[in-house]
Amino acid sequence: MSKKKKPGNASNTIALNKKAKHEYHIEERFEAGLALLGWEVKSLRAGKGQLTDAYVLLKDGEAWLLGAHITPLNTASTHVIADPTRTRKLLLHAKEIARILGQVNQTGHTCIPLALYWKNNRVKCEIALVKGKKLFDKRATEKERDWNRQKQRIMRDAGAS
Repeated sequence: MSKKKKPGNASNTIALNKKAKHEYHIEERFEAGLALLGWEVKSLRAGKGQLTDAYVLLKDGEAWLLGAHITPLNTASTHVIADPTRTRKLLLHAKEIARILGQVNQTGHTCIPLALYWKNNRVKCEIALVKGKKLFDKRATEKERDWNRQKQRIMRDAGAS
């Protein structure tokens, strides 16, 4: 028997936090499950999730995702009052939470979500332990990116002629 793929969204990625790579040095990544309601899963299947300005709060030995926006569909959630920015629980092992908590208590570290994606019909959230970038770090990153782009252009032009 062959599995039939549903047409439409071929990518497993639901939402990316593009600002994170610009604002922070990413030091360590973790994969966390997400406790969701039915209408949220339906909305995420339609690609209605955003991670802009979202962050992870560690409280009482649990991790929570705050500020993530999941826009409710018009057809779903007729009997439930949908709160698009509600606090959602992140599902992590106790060892992972302890490790993140230990690093966050150090100066300059914080924990943010990087991406929402599908893995075996479950929504996963990639969270990262990060350290804030200084302004000169951001400039250096941008300068390096521009130089790499320019190098690619030169190599392409040299190869074409």
